[in-house]
This record gives sequence, C-alpha cells and structure tokens, in this order.
Amino acid sequence: MRLGEFFLKSVNAGTLLLDGGAMFGVVPKVLWNKTNPADENNRIDMYMRTLYIEGKGRKVVIDSGAGTKLGDKMIRNYGIECEEFGSVLTSKGIDPESVTDVISTHLHFDHAGGLTYYGADGGLKLTFPRARHYIQKKQWEAAFHPNEKDRASFFEENYLPVQSEGNLTLVEGEKEIIPGITVIPTEGHTPGHQIVLVETSESNLLYCGDLIPLASHINLPFIMAYDHFPLSTLREKKEMLGRAAADGWILFFEHDPVIAACKVKRNEKGRFEISSQVDME
Repeated sequence: MRLGEFFLKSVNAGTLLLDGGAMFGVVPKVLWNKTNPADENNRIDMYMRTLYIEGKGRKVVIDSGAGTKLGDKMIRNYGIECEEFGSVLTSKGIDPESVTDVISTHLHFDHAGGLTYYGADGGLKLTFPRARHYIQKKQWEAAFHPNEKDRASFFEENYLPVQSEGNLTLVEGEKEIIPGITVIPTEGHTPGHQIVLVETSESNLLYCGDLIPLASHINLPFIMAYDHFPLSTLREKKEMLGRAAADGWILFFEHDPVIAACKVKRNEKGRFEISSQVDME
C-alpha cells in the first residue's frame, strides 16, 4: 500500500503455534477461544508478519520471523513453518542486499531468527549485509543475560553476527531512525522491546510488535503471560490505543493470522474496538 511518502508491503515470514493460555494470561479460555480457537494441544494459529517500508531513499525491514536455524524439537513444539527470510523477501520482489535499515522490536526467536542464516559453507551469514540494524540497548543486554523465564527465547546466533559484522546500532529510548520512522520503547513484554511508528502526511501506522500481538489483544485485559510486567503492558496499551483512536492511526499486527491491520475507536462503554480493517495483504 502507499501511505503518504512511503510504500509499505506486508510480508509473512512464516507461521507458528503458541499456547493460547500463555497468549492471553488470566483471561479464561471460554473467552479467547471465540476469537482464536485452539487445537487439541491448546495452541493457536499465529503469523510472523513483518513489514517492508520504502521511501525517502531508504529501504526498511521491521522484524524477521523465526528463520531456519531452529532444531527439530523447537519446530515440532511450536509448529513452525518457515523459510529462509531472505528467500521470502526475494519472492516478494525485495532484494535483501538493498535493504538499508533493519529494526528489531526485540530479539525473541520468532522476531529475530531471520536476521541470520547458515551459508553453504556452514557459517552464519547476515540476511541484510549492508543494513544498519537498530535494537534497544536494554534488549541487547537482556538477550545476553536472560533469566530462567525467557532463556529459551533468546539464541545468540540470531543476532551476535550483527555486532560482529559492525552493523549494529544500539538505541536508548525513543528515537527517530529515519525521517518519519520512530522507535518507541514499551517494556511490559521484555526490557527494551520497541514498537515502530511510521508518520506520514496521510496517516500514521503503528507496528505493534508484542505490545498488541493479535487483534484480540485490543481488549485491554487480554495480556500475555509471557510479559515480564503485565501492568506496564496495560498502561502502554492504554496510551497507544488512545492515541490511535484519537488520531486515526493504522495498527499493524505481527502475529494475527487473519487481520493484518486495522483502525480502532472507543465504543459507547469507552472500550477499544476495531472500527475498520485495513487491507495490507
């Protein structure tokens, strides 16, 4: 789609299955199963939807899916179906070597696994060898010193080569990466998680990352059990959804298998709900 000065393309990097209870925390299954039905193992369908942005002389990619370096056990447990991210982009007419900027919302395996791949010689290669990679400093530090709760989500082979090859830029706080594209820290999910706001003359688009991973998470109490600080997530969701509703932003969902993007409003009870879906596919 064309949005102001930017051309945007939604690119699905693959699919996975995650436990529905973990995805919705304290919310009973009888509620979340209506919008996100579970399989026999209580897992729900999820996309790993990335975003390509072109404009102002730059080519930007946000997040990169799980990649192809995971072992058989991880692939089986999470029902992962994924191709090499560079190949996925190429099939969409995007040359990975031409990408100038890469933004990772955070470094969990389903968001940063596609940053690297194993080459023909068995060595790790960068998917975007000419791109500057932007990661929050807090998240970088958390990825190298994970606690027991999320140790299984971080794999150094996904992101260490970015530093080794000199392509890493650590960001501290809110920052405009290029004119019109700003990263905003939201740390309820994990320290140094960041969402991405694309501001244009026509409308704004918010890449929600794991702050609002599924469209059903627009409902404020729907908060992942994966989140480090659920009350921080609640506060951050209120702020961003309030701004989105007031100013007509487009919300872009990384994990929703059906709804790629939408606009939101407050209903007569003051609750947030979808006002219209936006075609991004």
